[in-house]
This record gives sequence, structure tokens and C-alpha cells, in this order.
Amino acid sequence: MNFPSLNEQIDIIKSGTVEIIPEDQLVKKIENSIQKKIPLNIKLGCDPSRPDLHLGHSVVLRKLRQFQDLGHNAILIIGDFTGMIGDPSGKNKTRPPLTLEETKQNGKSYFEQASKILLKEKTQILYNSDWLQKMNFSDVIKLASNYTIARMLERDDFTERFKSGTPISMHEFLYPLAQAMDSVSIKSDIELGGTDQKFNLLVGRDIQISYSQTPQVIITMPILVGTDGINKMSKSLNNYIGIDDSPKDMYGKILSIPDNLIYDYFLLTTDLNKIEIQKIKLELDNSNTNPRNLKRKLARQIVKQYYDEATGLKEEENFDAIFVRKEIPEIIEEYFCESLTNKNILEILLETNLTSSKSEARRLLSQGGISIDGEKIIDQNFFPNKKEFVIKVGKRKFLKLIS
Repeated sequence: MNFPSLNEQIDIIKSGTVEIIPEDQLVKKIENSIQKKIPLNIKLGCDPSRPDLHLGHSVVLRKLRQFQDLGHNAILIIGDFTGMIGDPSGKNKTRPPLTLEETKQNGKSYFEQASKILLKEKTQILYNSDWLQKMNFSDVIKLASNYTIARMLERDDFTERFKSGTPISMHEFLYPLAQAMDSVSIKSDIELGGTDQKFNLLVGRDIQISYSQTPQVIITMPILVGTDGINKMSKSLNNYIGIDDSPKDMYGKILSIPDNLIYDYFLLTTDLNKIEIQKIKLELDNSNTNPRNLKRKLARQIVKQYYDEATGLKEEENFDAIFVRKEIPEIIEEYFCESLTNKNILEILLETNLTSSKSEARRLLSQGGISIDGEKIIDQNFFPNKKEFVIKVGKRKFLKLIS
């Protein structure tokens, strides 16, 4: 197989990364790969406790796809066995463990969603229970003898928990060692991960050496900030853009990101090449540039990647119609409700689940976030006195009520 040149590969691989440890070994591995015409094994461990993927997960998945495009082997390791331990990385307490059945089901969902980014037919998917479950107690003792408690306590979350007196169970020390055995089992050349996984990835290098293997190179990727502009993208914080989101939600959420995240999102979540990314940066540096226009381009690009170009353009038109031209969308979900004329706005909002509580409904009404047929409603005792109307809640929710 003919691979791209060393410089071309390094240029693509380094784009958007935080650290390459060590970079000189990466160069040697690629040179050797080109000379012998043998692809490298690129490892990405997948956490099966989070089956719903979002753009934050896509950052490292997209780097794995770049390696595929360069001709290397992409190996997804579903941590079905390690998921039963519960990785505390980035947490101040252990993550609740899952059953093997739960981890396998989540792993299947992970792969299906990841295939929207990766070349599915060229992605090798493995479950680490295939080798970890076969280890006996003697094997575990041998593995654990290769690492010290002092080294384990260098990990930030363990250090903080130890200092604060928060319990650390012995099995948690086994997590990075078990993850390291994944690298040993597949003879990993390069392992990818977020910056929060740096410690675990480095343990993999040490354990490979203990098992007489050439250590893997570590490549860490940035943690994508969510739509709130503050925290790591997370479904639990409701600041995420899901890979499986509808085109409408995906487009709208992207337009809601703070202006200071525009460049990072273009760099880390889109297919734009180096020249196009540099052009985006120049536009952002230009005081005459309206950031909203760049966010529209970003939204079109991301919707195009997960759906198609026509869908991206359609969602832009729909967005303009609703939020720029203040039009009502052509297709609106309908709700049949008995005796609309006998119910006030609060009762309607609760019955239709447009708001989760009366307090939320009152807040939206006071803020002017509720309208009926284009007219804002502020009075919580308002009676529509219509048999059919369109109610709008916030910026994106529309519902046609019929009685």
C-alpha cells in the first residue's frame, strides 16, 4: 500500500491536537510504516456507559477517521469489561459500574453512531472482555506488579480524593491497568483520547514496555466546550449537540453557541481543510465580520456532514423563515384538545407538555416567551377563545391546537 508522505501525514495528524507523546516516536513509526508498507494500529477506547454520542465525542472520532483516510487501521475497543469497573477519570468519585449486558448493548449503540464518522467497513471493533475476562488471579497479580501506588496517586482525581479523604477502592486502581492491557492485546501503535484520559493512556505505554512491546504514541485531543460556553459538552448538562439530533435541532443548537467558540468548532468538528480553516480565522479576526454569518456556515457544514448538503440548506431556510422573517413553519405537530375555549393558557401549556410546570409556564409568560398566532401572551389567566390556533413557546417550539 502506498501511504501519503511523512510530512503530509504529520501535518494532518497534528491538526487540532493538544499533545503528541512523544512526537519523535510518532515520526519513526510513520517512517517505518511507509518504508515497510504496513499500516499502523490506531486505538480508541470507547466508554460504554455513554451510548448517546455528541459533537464532543466526535472530536477524537474524527481524528481516528483521519488516520483511516491516511491508510492506517482504526481499532475501536468497546470497554464492556472495564465498564463494569467504572472509570473515575475527571470525577471526584467513582463512576457507577454497569453489567456486562448493559455495556455490550451500549457498545453496539456507540458503534452505530460512530459509523456516521468512521469508515464502517474499515473499522475493527473489539470488546475487551474477550481478553480481560480470560485473565486469572495470577495474571492480575503479574499485571499489578508493574505499577506502583505512588504512580497511581499521580493521577489528579486520585490525588484530590486522597487529600480530601474521599474513599478510593482498590478496584479503581485496576482500571488504567486493564485499559493498558487493551493496548498490549492489540499491539497498539498509537492511542487517541481526550486530555482527561492522558494518565490512562500513559499507563498503557509503561505496561506495553513491561510486556516487551514497543510503546504506543499518545495523542490527546481537546475537550469540546458545550453550547453554554462554559462546561465540557455533556448530555447531563443539556449543553450538547447530539450526533443523532434532528437536522432542525442540530442547526438551531449550533447557532446558539457563543461567538468565542466558532473557531474551535470549525477546527474540531468539521471536514474543512487547513486552508479553509485559516480563512475562517482571518474572518473572525476581521472586526467587520458578523459572527452570525460564520455560525450559519458552521451549522450548514455540520448538518451536511451528518445528513447531506440539501438538508443543511433546507434547515437554514426554515430557520430564517421562523426566526428572521418571523414566519410560522409549514409543518407543525397537531394536538387535539377538548374544550379549548374553557381553558386558560396555563392549563393548555401543562396539558400539552409544552412546559414542565406551572412555574416554568409563568416564567415564560412574564418574559414574553409565549405567543398565540403570532401575538405575545403575558396574562397567565388568558383564555384563547378559539377552536384552532398555533402556540409558540420559546424560540423553537410550535404546536397547533385543535378542538
